[in-house]
Amino acid sequence: MKYMSIYFVVFIYLFGFSMLLLVLSIYFILNDLIVFIEWNIIFYNSVMILMTFLFDWMSLIFMGFVLFISSLVILYSSYYMEGDYNINRFVYLVLMFVVSMIFLIVSPNMISILLGWDGLGLVSYCLVIYYQNIKSYNAGMLTALSNRVGDVFLLLVISWMLNFGSWNYIFYLSFYKVDYNMMIINVLVLLAAMTKSAQIPFSSWLPAAMAAPTPVSALVHSSTLVTAGIYLLIRFNISLSDSLKMILLLISCLTMFMSGLGANFEYDLKKIIALSTLSQLGLMLSILSMGYSMLAFFHLLMHALFKALLFMCAGVVIHCMKNSQDIRLMGGISFHLPMVTSCLMISNFALCGFPFLAGYYSKDLILEVVSMSYVNLFSFFMFYLSTGLTVCYSFRLFYYVMCGNFNSNSLFFMIDDNSFMSYSMFLLLLLVIFGGSIFSWVIFSSPKLIMLPMVLKLLTLLISTMGGVIGYEVFKMHLMSNRLNMHIIGFCGSMWFMPYIFTYGISYYPLLLGYNLFKNLDSGWIEYFGSQGLIYTLMMISKFNQLWQFNSLSVFMTFFIVLVLFVFVFCIYN
Repeated sequence: MKYMSIYFVVFIYLFGFSMLLLVLSIYFILNDLIVFIEWNIIFYNSVMILMTFLFDWMSLIFMGFVLFISSLVILYSSYYMEGDYNINRFVYLVLMFVVSMIFLIVSPNMISILLGWDGLGLVSYCLVIYYQNIKSYNAGMLTALSNRVGDVFLLLVISWMLNFGSWNYIFYLSFYKVDYNMMIINVLVLLAAMTKSAQIPFSSWLPAAMAAPTPVSALVHSSTLVTAGIYLLIRFNISLSDSLKMILLLISCLTMFMSGLGANFEYDLKKIIALSTLSQLGLMLSILSMGYSMLAFFHLLMHALFKALLFMCAGVVIHCMKNSQDIRLMGGISFHLPMVTSCLMISNFALCGFPFLAGYYSKDLILEVVSMSYVNLFSFFMFYLSTGLTVCYSFRLFYYVMCGNFNSNSLFFMIDDNSFMSYSMFLLLLLVIFGGSIFSWVIFSSPKLIMLPMVLKLLTLLISTMGGVIGYEVFKMHLMSNRLNMHIIGFCGSMWFMPYIFTYGISYYPLLLGYNLFKNLDSGWIEYFGSQGLIYTLMMISKFNQLWQFNSLSVFMTFFIVLVLFVFVFCIYN
């Protein structure tokens, strides 16, 4: 009861602040306000330490979403983490995570951004290893080291900005694009954002981070850790050059396609949702690289809603399945958990872009803008193919979880009787249904009317329908049995062998090479020709010298004969 009261107090505070920030953001939009605050922390002998904060409609609405989702996650955790001995530590870590994200959102200064950025990386490591076992430790180390690469790039940005005399990047965005010497800042920021948002080749840490508790996954994959890179690039969007945007478009399209394809061959429920997050991050970055930063931000907000709900529903299903995450052991769960599966399917349909749900207002607008824009055929093909793959793995998930009979132990007793989990999911469900239309009216100043030919207008609907049919029918037939298909599954399901290249490839194989070099060189040939060989040679010389010291008659006679022969030969030749 004590822990319930702690959860409830934290929920009330976070929920109240989120509502306040969302109302403030609407006020800032209507009045076109920007508040820039400089707080002089220390001023001593002409040495000034300033803390700067930027409050505009974008930072306020994003902070409102972060606090709203985190409040519901805290309420949800009151039952999900019930009985945990370290429950206070869990609450403190989640609050530190939220504070770090808010610190990053309101900072127009690279120093304070690094503090929030590094705080996200450190706290995410602590949350991934929360369940203390070998798998969690490995996943946490992979997550921390991958994010550490982005921290290094931000440190390089800070050192490079010494040329300006200030780290307030917000004042120099237009200058970065003109000054060729400072374009390196854009490259470094782009690389840092790619590491935090898990784009190719830094994608392998995102499914590994599923070792964290499910409420943490709902928070991380919706509005905090993985969205930090997207948010930073939205702020830097003005300064990105056309060549950098082309590179970003290629990488993000490949990430979107790779993760959508991999999710169709995955059987772990949480990893399927994690790969769908990676696919949506690629979609956000690809539309951002085309210059539509507001569309990317809008899809970022809508994705946060239905992805948090998706993870919450998955957490209830995993909880009722006695911590089993294999979708092949599920089936017919809608008979046992009607409300949870209803929320799961509504969030799944929002992910697919089902009409008039939250995802529809952002994804359909993005695809129509792509159809209208001047974009190459490869990018156009990747956008629509990835959309089809999204619907494909969503209907595959629907088939495995909802259809047929229950495939696990018949003694299972499944019931969703906890009110706190139901309340948190129901509040998110309301925004998943109505949030898209509400926030599209708020964010966009005028209605978007896009005139397209009938074929392009119906192409989104056609691709989605085809993806749903393929996802339901093909995986219902279980045709993945022969050797060739198993190789295809191995390639697609392992994210194109990316973990083997960018995790084992940079950790296990270099360590193995070092071991072999140590064994064969340091303890082998170098040892033989080096210290051991020197010791052996000196021992042989000392033994030979010792032989002379024995005053043996045979040694003297042998030496005398050799000397006589030497003198005889010398006399003959002279």
